Amino acid sequence: MPTQQYTTTAASAPNGRLLIPVPFDPDTVWGAKPRHHIAGTVNGVRVRGVIEKARGGFGFTLGPAWLRDCGLRAGDTVTVDITAEGPQRGDLAEDIAAALDASPSAGAFFDSLAQFYRRAYLTWIDATKRRPEQRPQRIAEMIRLLEAGHRRRPQP
Repeated sequence: MPTQQYTTTAASAPNGRLLIPVPFDPDTVWGAKPRHHIAGTVNGVRVRGVIEKARGGFGFTLGPAWLRDCGLRAGDTVTVDITAEGPQRGDLAEDIAAALDASPSAGAFFDSLAQFYRRAYLTWIDATKRRPEQRPQRIAEMIRLLEAGHRRRPQP
């Protein structure tokens, strides 16, 4: 996934937060999905967040705890370096990508999940290396769970 680097001006947001504007459409850069989880840095300090529609464009917010430690304020110019977080559709094995493509609702829900949940599903599927006959069954189970809106698979 391409890293995006830019300079912008931080803006005030509700509840003591700061909005970091994003000067591009994340759907165009990283592919269309309901939520874009990102990781990177703002002025060299690590951040994780979700890009959302904001003020006629896109942006992500930094909370009071993060701001307390970095000293940023509304109106400050910041240098941003972000990338899409976690496994993306283009990173998936062909059989998993095909299953997600075949079920648009499961695919959209998978794309909206935080990287922790996406990786958990993929790790569970990849754990079939010693029993490859289980892989298609696990992929089918993942699709069923995603269609039902389960972020994680129920533990036995």
